[in-house]
Amino acid sequence: MTQRSGGTLTVLRNREAMQTKLDRIADRARKDSAAQFSSLMHLLDEEMLRDSFRRLSGSAAPGVDKVTKEEYAENLEANIADVIDRLKRRAYHPQPVRRKYIPKVGSDKLRPLGIPVLEDKLVQSAITRILEQIYEQNFMDFSFGFRPQRGCHDALQELDHVIMRQKVSYVVDADIQGFFDHVSHEWMMKFVQHKITDTPLLQLIQRFLKAGVMEEDRWQATEEGVPQGGSISPILANVYLHYALDLWFDRIVKRNCRGQAFMIRYADDFVACFQYEDEAKLFYQALQERLAKFELTIAVEKTRIIKFGRFAATDAERDGKGKPETFDFLGFTHYCGKSRKGKFMLKRRTARKKFRAKIIAFAEWLKENRQKPLKELWPLIAAKLRGHYQYYGVSDNSRSINKFYQVVRRICFKWLNRRSNRRSFNWDSFCLMLKRHPLPTPKILVPFYPLELQSGHSGSRMR
Repeated sequence: MTQRSGGTLTVLRNREAMQTKLDRIADRARKDSAAQFSSLMHLLDEEMLRDSFRRLSGSAAPGVDKVTKEEYAENLEANIADVIDRLKRRAYHPQPVRRKYIPKVGSDKLRPLGIPVLEDKLVQSAITRILEQIYEQNFMDFSFGFRPQRGCHDALQELDHVIMRQKVSYVVDADIQGFFDHVSHEWMMKFVQHKITDTPLLQLIQRFLKAGVMEEDRWQATEEGVPQGGSISPILANVYLHYALDLWFDRIVKRNCRGQAFMIRYADDFVACFQYEDEAKLFYQALQERLAKFELTIAVEKTRIIKFGRFAATDAERDGKGKPETFDFLGFTHYCGKSRKGKFMLKRRTARKKFRAKIIAFAEWLKENRQKPLKELWPLIAAKLRGHYQYYGVSDNSRSINKFYQVVRRICFKWLNRRSNRRSFNWDSFCLMLKRHPLPTPKILVPFYPLELQSGHSGSRMR
Protein backbone atom coordinates (compact mmCIF):
# COMPACT_ATOMS: atom_id res chain seq x y z
CA MET A 1 0.00 0.00 0.00
CA THR A 2 2.89 2.32 0.82
CA GLN A 3 4.54 1.53 -2.52
CA ARG A 4 1.30 2.26 -4.34
CA SER A 5 0.88 5.57 -2.50
CA GLY A 6 4.48 6.49 -3.28
CA GLY A 7 3.97 5.66 -6.95
CA THR A 8 0.80 7.72 -7.11
CA LEU A 9 2.56 10.65 -5.46
CA THR A 10 5.37 10.44 -8.00
CA VAL A 11 2.88 10.44 -10.89
CA LEU A 12 1.11 13.49 -9.46
CA ARG A 13 4.38 15.34 -9.00
CA ASN A 14 5.45 14.54 -12.57
CA ARG A 15 2.13 15.78 -13.93
CA GLU A 16 2.43 18.94 -11.86
CA ALA A 17 5.96 19.54 -13.18
CA MET A 18 4.75 18.98 -16.74
CA GLN A 19 1.85 21.41 -16.30
CA THR A 20 4.22 23.99 -14.81
CA LYS A 21 6.31 23.84 -17.99
CA LEU A 22 3.20 24.32 -20.13
CA ASP A 23 2.03 27.20 -17.94
CA ARG A 24 5.38 28.94 -18.38
CA ILE A 25 5.01 28.74 -22.15
CA ALA A 26 1.49 30.16 -21.96
CA ASP A 27 2.64 32.94 -19.64
CA ARG A 28 5.43 33.97 -21.99
CA ALA A 29 3.10 33.90 -25.02
CA ARG A 30 0.55 35.99 -23.13
CA LYS A 31 3.05 38.63 -22.02
CA ASP A 32 4.90 38.90 -25.33
CA SER A 33 2.75 38.59 -28.44
CA ALA A 34 5.88 38.60 -30.61
CA ALA A 35 7.60 35.80 -28.67
CA GLN A 36 9.03 32.89 -30.65
CA PHE A 37 9.69 29.45 -29.20
CA SER A 38 12.86 27.68 -30.19
CA SER A 39 13.02 24.85 -27.63
CA LEU A 40 9.84 22.80 -27.42
CA MET A 41 10.72 19.31 -28.58
CA HIS A 42 12.04 18.32 -25.15
CA LEU A 43 8.50 18.64 -23.80
CA LEU A 44 7.56 15.47 -25.68
CA ASP A 45 8.93 13.42 -22.83
CA GLU A 46 7.79 10.30 -21.02
CA GLU A 47 5.38 12.08 -18.68
CA MET A 48 3.76 14.12 -21.47
CA LEU A 49 3.23 11.04 -23.65
CA ARG A 50 1.98 8.94 -20.75
CA ASP A 51 -0.51 11.64 -19.75
CA SER A 52 -1.59 12.08 -23.38
CA PHE A 53 -2.14 8.33 -23.62
CA ARG A 54 -4.36 8.46 -20.54
CA ARG A 55 -6.54 11.07 -22.26
CA LEU A 56 -7.09 9.03 -25.42
CA SER A 57 -10.47 7.40 -25.88
CA GLY A 58 -10.46 3.64 -25.46
CA SER A 59 -13.40 3.20 -27.83
CA ALA A 60 -11.96 5.18 -30.76
CA ALA A 61 -11.57 3.38 -34.08
CA PRO A 62 -8.05 2.05 -34.80
CA GLY A 63 -5.91 3.24 -37.69
CA VAL A 64 -4.29 1.30 -40.49
CA ASP A 65 -2.28 -0.86 -38.07
CA LYS A 66 -5.51 -1.90 -36.26
CA VAL A 67 -3.88 -1.42 -32.83
CA THR A 68 -6.32 -0.46 -30.07
CA LYS A 69 -5.60 1.46 -26.88
CA GLU A 70 -5.95 -1.72 -24.85
CA GLU A 71 -3.40 -3.54 -27.01
CA TYR A 72 -0.95 -0.63 -26.93
CA ALA A 73 -1.24 -0.47 -23.13
CA GLU A 74 -0.05 -4.06 -22.76
CA ASN A 75 3.50 -2.86 -23.32
CA LEU A 76 3.02 0.84 -22.66
CA GLU A 77 6.34 1.74 -21.07
CA ALA A 78 8.38 0.08 -23.79
CA ASN A 79 6.20 1.60 -26.50
CA ILE A 80 6.57 5.12 -25.08
CA ALA A 81 10.33 4.65 -24.68
CA ASP A 82 10.54 3.63 -28.33
CA VAL A 83 8.53 6.71 -29.42
CA ILE A 84 10.79 9.03 -27.40
CA ASP A 85 13.90 7.43 -28.90
CA ARG A 86 12.63 7.97 -32.44
CA LEU A 87 11.59 11.55 -31.64
CA LYS A 88 15.06 12.34 -30.29
CA ARG A 89 16.72 10.86 -33.37
CA ARG A 90 14.24 12.66 -35.67
CA ALA A 91 13.31 9.21 -36.94
CA TYR A 92 9.62 9.37 -36.07
CA HIS A 93 7.52 9.04 -39.23
CA PRO A 94 3.72 9.16 -38.91
CA GLN A 95 1.76 6.44 -40.67
CA PRO A 96 -0.95 7.23 -43.24
CA VAL A 97 -4.40 7.92 -41.84
CA ARG A 98 -7.18 5.45 -42.57
CA ARG A 99 -9.83 7.08 -44.74
CA LYS A 100 -13.39 6.63 -43.55
CA TYR A 101 -16.54 8.27 -44.86
CA ILE A 102 -19.45 9.38 -42.72
CA PRO A 103 -22.78 10.91 -43.80
CA LYS A 104 -22.72 14.70 -44.10
CA VAL A 105 -25.50 16.23 -42.04
CA GLY A 106 -28.32 17.55 -44.21
CA SER A 107 -26.86 16.12 -47.43
CA ASP A 108 -26.61 12.91 -49.42
CA LYS A 109 -22.86 13.46 -49.65
CA LEU A 110 -20.28 11.75 -47.46
CA ARG A 111 -17.66 13.55 -45.39
CA PRO A 112 -14.14 12.05 -45.29
CA LEU A 113 -12.45 11.41 -41.95
CA GLY A 114 -8.84 10.47 -41.43
CA ILE A 115 -8.20 8.04 -38.57
CA PRO A 116 -4.56 8.04 -37.38
CA VAL A 117 -2.93 5.03 -35.78
CA LEU A 118 -2.95 5.11 -31.99
CA GLU A 119 0.74 6.00 -31.71
CA ASP A 120 0.25 9.01 -33.97
CA LYS A 121 -2.79 10.05 -31.93
CA LEU A 122 -0.55 9.94 -28.89
CA VAL A 123 2.11 12.20 -30.39
CA GLN A 124 -0.48 14.52 -31.98
CA SER A 125 -2.21 14.95 -28.65
CA ALA A 126 1.05 15.96 -26.98
CA ILE A 127 1.91 18.44 -29.76
CA THR A 128 -1.60 19.89 -29.61
CA ARG A 129 -1.25 20.61 -25.90
CA ILE A 130 1.97 22.53 -26.56
CA LEU A 131 0.49 24.49 -29.47
CA GLU A 132 -2.56 25.43 -27.42
CA GLN A 133 -0.40 27.04 -24.74
CA ILE A 134 1.21 29.24 -27.38
CA TYR A 135 -1.68 30.17 -29.64
CA GLU A 136 -4.54 30.42 -27.16
CA GLN A 137 -2.92 33.60 -25.87
CA ASN A 138 -3.08 35.19 -29.34
CA PHE A 139 -6.28 33.92 -30.90
CA MET A 140 -9.08 36.48 -31.28
CA ASP A 141 -12.05 36.65 -28.92
CA PHE A 142 -14.42 36.18 -31.87
CA SER A 143 -12.79 32.83 -32.72
CA PHE A 144 -14.63 29.77 -31.41
CA GLY A 145 -14.49 26.06 -32.08
CA PHE A 146 -11.86 23.49 -31.07
CA ARG A 147 -10.76 25.83 -28.30
CA PRO A 148 -10.93 25.30 -24.53
CA GLN A 149 -14.26 26.51 -23.11
CA ARG A 150 -15.25 28.21 -26.37
CA GLY A 151 -17.84 25.94 -27.94
CA CYS A 152 -20.89 26.28 -30.19
CA HIS A 153 -23.14 27.81 -27.55
CA ASP A 154 -20.51 30.43 -26.76
CA ALA A 155 -20.36 31.39 -30.44
CA LEU A 156 -24.15 31.53 -30.67
CA GLN A 157 -24.37 33.67 -27.55
CA GLU A 158 -21.76 36.07 -28.94
CA LEU A 159 -23.73 36.33 -32.19
CA ASP A 160 -26.87 37.01 -30.16
CA HIS A 161 -25.07 39.78 -28.25
CA VAL A 162 -23.71 41.40 -31.41
CA ILE A 163 -27.00 41.48 -33.30
CA MET A 164 -29.14 42.42 -30.29
CA ARG A 165 -26.86 45.06 -28.76
CA GLN A 166 -24.76 46.48 -31.60
CA LYS A 167 -25.44 48.49 -34.74
CA VAL A 168 -26.06 45.63 -37.15
CA SER A 169 -28.19 45.94 -40.27
CA TYR A 170 -26.45 43.52 -42.67
CA VAL A 171 -25.05 40.02 -42.33
CA VAL A 172 -22.57 38.33 -44.64
CA ASP A 173 -23.28 34.61 -44.38
CA ALA A 174 -20.03 33.06 -45.65
CA ASP A 175 -18.82 29.55 -46.39
CA ILE A 176 -15.27 28.45 -47.31
CA GLN A 177 -15.25 25.80 -50.03
CA GLY A 178 -13.82 22.53 -48.66
CA PHE A 179 -11.53 24.26 -46.19
CA PHE A 180 -10.01 21.18 -44.52
CA ASP A 181 -9.32 19.60 -47.92
CA HIS A 182 -7.58 22.62 -49.42
CA VAL A 183 -5.35 24.06 -46.70
CA SER A 184 -1.99 24.93 -48.25
CA HIS A 185 0.84 23.10 -46.50
CA GLU A 186 3.30 25.79 -47.54
CA TRP A 187 1.21 28.57 -45.99
CA MET A 188 0.51 26.43 -42.94
CA MET A 189 4.18 26.01 -42.18
CA LYS A 190 4.80 29.74 -42.75
CA PHE A 191 2.07 30.55 -40.23
CA VAL A 192 3.37 28.09 -37.63
CA GLN A 193 6.86 29.52 -38.01
CA HIS A 194 5.63 32.92 -36.86
CA LYS A 195 5.65 31.53 -33.32
CA ILE A 196 7.74 28.35 -33.49
CA THR A 197 11.35 28.13 -34.62
CA ASP A 198 12.12 24.71 -33.15
CA THR A 199 13.28 22.88 -36.29
CA PRO A 200 12.64 19.29 -35.09
CA LEU A 201 9.08 20.16 -34.06
CA LEU A 202 8.41 21.97 -37.34
CA GLN A 203 9.70 18.93 -39.21
CA LEU A 204 7.41 16.66 -37.21
CA ILE A 205 4.34 18.81 -37.90
CA GLN A 206 5.14 18.80 -41.60
CA ARG A 207 5.49 15.02 -41.57
CA PHE A 208 1.98 14.73 -40.12
CA LEU A 209 0.66 16.95 -42.93
CA LYS A 210 2.43 14.80 -45.55
CA ALA A 211 1.69 11.38 -44.02
CA GLY A 212 -0.81 10.48 -46.71
CA VAL A 213 -4.09 8.59 -46.71
CA MET A 214 -4.76 4.87 -46.94
CA GLU A 215 -8.00 4.02 -48.70
CA GLU A 216 -8.90 0.47 -49.74
CA ASP A 217 -5.27 -0.61 -49.27
CA ARG A 218 -4.03 2.15 -51.58
CA TRP A 219 -1.80 4.96 -50.37
CA GLN A 220 -2.56 8.48 -51.54
CA ALA A 221 -0.25 11.44 -51.09
CA THR A 222 -1.56 14.49 -49.22
CA GLU A 223 -0.19 17.55 -51.00
CA GLU A 224 -2.78 19.83 -49.42
CA GLY A 225 -5.38 19.78 -46.68
CA VAL A 226 -5.54 18.75 -43.06
CA PRO A 227 -7.22 15.35 -42.51
CA GLN A 228 -10.23 15.68 -40.23
CA GLY A 229 -10.01 13.15 -37.42
CA GLY A 230 -6.60 13.78 -35.89
CA SER A 231 -6.32 15.89 -32.74
CA ILE A 232 -3.71 18.17 -34.31
CA SER A 233 -5.97 19.16 -37.23
CA PRO A 234 -8.29 21.54 -35.31
CA ILE A 235 -5.50 23.61 -33.74
CA LEU A 236 -3.68 23.83 -37.08
CA ALA A 237 -6.93 24.90 -38.78
CA ASN A 238 -7.37 27.66 -36.20
CA VAL A 239 -3.78 28.79 -36.69
CA TYR A 240 -4.33 28.98 -40.45
CA LEU A 241 -7.54 31.01 -40.19
CA HIS A 242 -6.09 33.21 -37.45
CA TYR A 243 -3.52 34.55 -39.90
CA ALA A 244 -5.51 34.24 -43.13
CA LEU A 245 -8.80 35.67 -41.84
CA ASP A 246 -9.04 36.81 -38.21
CA LEU A 247 -6.10 39.23 -38.06
CA TRP A 248 -7.06 40.70 -41.43
CA PHE A 249 -10.64 41.31 -40.30
CA ASP A 250 -9.58 42.82 -36.97
CA ARG A 251 -6.73 45.02 -38.20
CA ILE A 252 -7.78 45.91 -41.75
CA VAL A 253 -11.51 45.45 -42.30
CA LYS A 254 -12.79 46.88 -39.01
CA ARG A 255 -10.39 49.82 -38.99
CA ASN A 256 -11.47 50.86 -42.49
CA CYS A 257 -15.19 50.76 -41.72
CA ARG A 258 -16.91 54.01 -40.77
CA GLY A 259 -19.67 51.94 -39.15
CA GLN A 260 -19.53 48.98 -36.81
CA ALA A 261 -18.31 45.58 -38.00
CA PHE A 262 -18.13 42.22 -36.23
CA MET A 263 -17.23 38.64 -37.04
CA ILE A 264 -18.02 35.38 -35.26
CA ARG A 265 -16.07 32.35 -36.44
CA TYR A 266 -16.47 28.73 -35.42
CA ALA A 267 -13.68 26.75 -37.13
CA ASP A 268 -14.24 27.37 -40.87
CA ASP A 269 -17.85 28.52 -40.44
CA PHE A 270 -18.31 32.24 -39.89
CA VAL A 271 -20.66 35.22 -40.22
CA ALA A 272 -19.75 38.90 -40.47
CA CYS A 273 -22.09 41.67 -39.31
CA PHE A 274 -22.07 45.27 -40.57
CA GLN A 275 -23.87 48.51 -39.91
CA TYR A 276 -23.75 49.68 -43.53
CA GLU A 277 -24.60 47.83 -46.73
CA ASP A 278 -21.76 49.27 -48.82
CA GLU A 279 -19.21 48.04 -46.26
CA ALA A 280 -20.77 44.57 -46.23
CA LYS A 281 -20.42 44.48 -50.04
CA LEU A 282 -16.82 45.69 -49.91
CA PHE A 283 -16.02 42.97 -47.37
CA TYR A 284 -17.60 40.30 -49.58
CA GLN A 285 -15.44 41.36 -52.53
CA ALA A 286 -12.28 41.71 -50.46
CA LEU A 287 -12.93 38.35 -48.78
CA GLN A 288 -12.66 36.51 -52.09
CA GLU A 289 -9.30 38.15 -52.83
CA ARG A 290 -8.03 37.55 -49.31
CA LEU A 291 -8.88 33.85 -49.32
CA ALA A 292 -7.48 33.40 -52.83
CA LYS A 293 -4.13 34.69 -51.58
CA PHE A 294 -4.01 31.68 -49.24
CA GLU A 295 -5.31 29.21 -51.85
CA LEU A 296 -8.86 29.12 -50.51
CA THR A 297 -12.17 30.01 -52.15
CA ILE A 298 -15.64 30.82 -50.92
CA ALA A 299 -18.62 28.69 -51.87
CA VAL A 300 -20.42 31.34 -53.92
CA GLU A 301 -23.73 29.51 -53.84
CA LYS A 302 -23.63 29.45 -50.02
CA THR A 303 -22.32 32.98 -49.42
CA ARG A 304 -24.63 35.99 -49.48
CA ILE A 305 -25.38 39.40 -48.02
CA ILE A 306 -28.74 39.84 -46.33
CA LYS A 307 -30.52 42.64 -44.54
CA PHE A 308 -30.79 41.60 -40.93
CA GLY A 309 -31.40 43.29 -37.60
CA ARG A 310 -33.95 45.46 -35.85
CA PHE A 311 -34.94 47.30 -39.04
CA ALA A 312 -34.99 44.33 -41.43
CA ALA A 313 -38.70 43.57 -40.95
CA THR A 314 -39.73 47.17 -41.62
CA ASP A 315 -37.47 47.37 -44.67
CA ALA A 316 -38.71 44.05 -46.07
CA GLU A 317 -42.33 45.15 -45.70
CA ARG A 318 -41.56 48.49 -47.35
CA ASP A 319 -39.81 46.75 -50.25
CA GLY A 320 -42.69 44.31 -50.71
CA LYS A 321 -40.60 41.27 -49.72
CA GLY A 322 -42.75 40.16 -46.79
CA LYS A 323 -40.50 38.70 -44.12
CA PRO A 324 -36.77 39.40 -43.76
CA GLU A 325 -34.29 36.78 -44.96
CA THR A 326 -32.81 34.25 -42.56
CA PHE A 327 -29.39 32.62 -42.27
CA ASP A 328 -28.07 29.35 -40.85
CA PHE A 329 -25.17 29.13 -38.42
CA LEU A 330 -24.06 26.14 -36.33
CA GLY A 331 -27.19 24.13 -36.95
CA PHE A 332 -29.68 26.93 -36.27
CA THR A 333 -31.73 29.13 -38.56
CA HIS A 334 -31.53 32.71 -37.27
CA TYR A 335 -34.46 35.01 -37.98
CA CYS A 336 -35.78 38.42 -36.99
CA GLY A 337 -38.50 38.14 -34.35
CA LYS A 338 -40.21 40.19 -31.70
CA SER A 339 -40.53 40.04 -27.94
CA ARG A 340 -43.86 40.02 -26.15
CA LYS A 341 -43.69 43.81 -26.09
CA GLY A 342 -43.16 44.00 -29.82
CA LYS A 343 -39.45 44.83 -29.69
CA PHE A 344 -36.88 43.32 -32.03
CA MET A 345 -35.28 40.05 -30.96
CA LEU A 346 -32.88 37.70 -32.68
CA LYS A 347 -34.54 34.29 -32.64
CA ARG A 348 -33.46 30.86 -33.75
CA ARG A 349 -34.80 27.42 -34.54
CA THR A 350 -33.21 24.14 -35.54
CA ALA A 351 -32.17 24.40 -39.19
CA ARG A 352 -34.41 22.34 -41.45
CA LYS A 353 -31.54 20.29 -42.92
CA LYS A 354 -30.16 19.53 -39.47
CA PHE A 355 -33.57 18.56 -38.13
CA ARG A 356 -34.22 16.22 -41.04
CA ALA A 357 -30.74 14.68 -40.78
CA LYS A 358 -31.14 14.07 -37.03
CA ILE A 359 -34.51 12.38 -37.56
CA ILE A 360 -33.16 10.18 -40.35
CA ALA A 361 -30.13 9.22 -38.26
CA PHE A 362 -32.31 8.32 -35.26
CA ALA A 363 -34.71 6.26 -37.39
CA GLU A 364 -31.84 4.30 -38.96
CA TRP A 365 -30.24 3.71 -35.57
CA LEU A 366 -33.50 2.44 -34.05
CA LYS A 367 -34.19 0.22 -37.06
CA GLU A 368 -30.81 -1.47 -36.52
CA ASN A 369 -31.19 -1.76 -32.73
CA ARG A 370 -34.91 -2.46 -32.32
CA GLN A 371 -34.36 -6.08 -31.31
CA LYS A 372 -32.52 -5.11 -28.14
CA PRO A 373 -34.47 -5.75 -24.90
CA LEU A 374 -36.55 -2.71 -23.94
CA LYS A 375 -34.75 -2.36 -20.61
CA GLU A 376 -31.54 -1.94 -22.62
CA LEU A 377 -32.96 0.04 -25.54
CA TRP A 378 -35.00 2.59 -23.59
CA PRO A 379 -32.05 4.21 -21.74
CA LEU A 380 -30.21 4.54 -25.08
CA ILE A 381 -33.18 6.34 -26.63
CA ALA A 382 -33.40 8.58 -23.56
CA ALA A 383 -29.68 9.41 -23.84
CA LYS A 384 -30.10 10.40 -27.49
CA LEU A 385 -32.97 12.72 -26.60
CA ARG A 386 -31.00 14.32 -23.77
CA GLY A 387 -28.06 14.84 -26.12
CA HIS A 388 -30.36 16.58 -28.61
CA TYR A 389 -31.78 18.87 -25.93
CA GLN A 390 -28.32 19.70 -24.61
CA TYR A 391 -27.35 21.14 -27.97
CA TYR A 392 -30.61 22.37 -29.50
CA GLY A 393 -32.34 23.31 -26.24
CA VAL A 394 -31.51 27.01 -26.55
CA SER A 395 -33.62 30.13 -26.12
CA ASP A 396 -36.56 30.39 -28.58
CA ASN A 397 -36.16 26.83 -29.87
CA SER A 398 -38.90 25.18 -27.79
CA ARG A 399 -41.07 24.43 -30.80
CA SER A 400 -38.31 22.63 -32.70
CA ILE A 401 -37.13 20.43 -29.84
CA ASN A 402 -40.74 19.60 -28.94
CA LYS A 403 -41.35 18.58 -32.56
CA PHE A 404 -38.21 16.42 -32.41
CA TYR A 405 -39.56 14.71 -29.29
CA GLN A 406 -42.94 14.07 -30.93
CA VAL A 407 -41.39 12.64 -34.10
CA VAL A 408 -39.04 10.42 -32.09
CA ARG A 409 -42.05 9.01 -30.22
CA ARG A 410 -43.71 8.18 -33.56
CA ILE A 411 -40.55 6.49 -34.81
CA CYS A 412 -40.34 4.45 -31.61
CA PHE A 413 -43.97 3.38 -32.03
CA LYS A 414 -43.28 2.34 -35.63
CA TRP A 415 -40.15 0.29 -35.05
CA LEU A 416 -41.16 -1.29 -31.76
CA ASN A 417 -44.14 -2.67 -33.61
CA ARG A 418 -41.82 -4.22 -36.18
CA ARG A 419 -39.83 -6.29 -33.71
CA SER A 420 -41.91 -9.29 -34.80
CA ASN A 421 -44.72 -10.17 -37.17
CA ARG A 422 -47.20 -9.37 -34.42
CA ARG A 423 -47.89 -5.77 -33.44
CA SER A 424 -46.68 -5.06 -29.92
CA PHE A 425 -48.68 -1.87 -29.33
CA ASN A 426 -51.55 0.21 -30.50
CA TRP A 427 -51.15 3.96 -29.94
CA ASP A 428 -53.07 3.95 -26.64
CA SER A 429 -51.03 1.11 -25.15
CA PHE A 430 -47.84 2.77 -26.36
CA CYS A 431 -48.82 6.03 -24.62
CA LEU A 432 -49.57 4.05 -21.48
CA MET A 433 -46.10 2.54 -21.62
CA LEU A 434 -44.64 6.04 -21.99
CA LYS A 435 -46.40 7.07 -18.78
CA ARG A 436 -44.86 4.15 -16.95
CA HIS A 437 -41.43 4.56 -18.58
CA PRO A 438 -41.26 8.22 -19.65
CA LEU A 439 -38.72 9.53 -22.07
CA PRO A 440 -36.97 12.87 -21.31
CA THR A 441 -39.23 15.76 -22.28
CA PRO A 442 -37.93 18.85 -24.14
CA LYS A 443 -36.25 21.53 -22.03
CA ILE A 444 -34.49 24.82 -22.72
CA LEU A 445 -31.11 24.17 -21.15
CA VAL A 446 -29.14 27.08 -22.64
CA PRO A 447 -30.75 30.50 -22.09
CA PHE A 448 -29.08 33.29 -24.05
CA TYR A 449 -30.51 36.25 -22.21
CA PRO A 450 -32.28 37.14 -18.95
CA LEU A 451 -36.03 36.81 -18.68
CA GLU A 452 -36.51 40.58 -18.68
CA LEU A 453 -35.07 40.79 -22.18
CA GLN A 454 -37.54 38.18 -23.43
CA SER A 455 -40.42 40.54 -22.66
CA GLY A 456 -38.83 43.60 -24.22
CA HIS A 457 -35.57 44.87 -25.60
CA SER A 458 -34.90 48.56 -25.83
CA GLY A 459 -32.79 50.12 -28.51
CA SER A 460 -32.80 53.28 -30.58
CA ARG A 461 -32.83 53.25 -34.37
CA MET A 462 -29.22 52.81 -35.42
CA ARG A 463 -28.32 53.51 -39.01
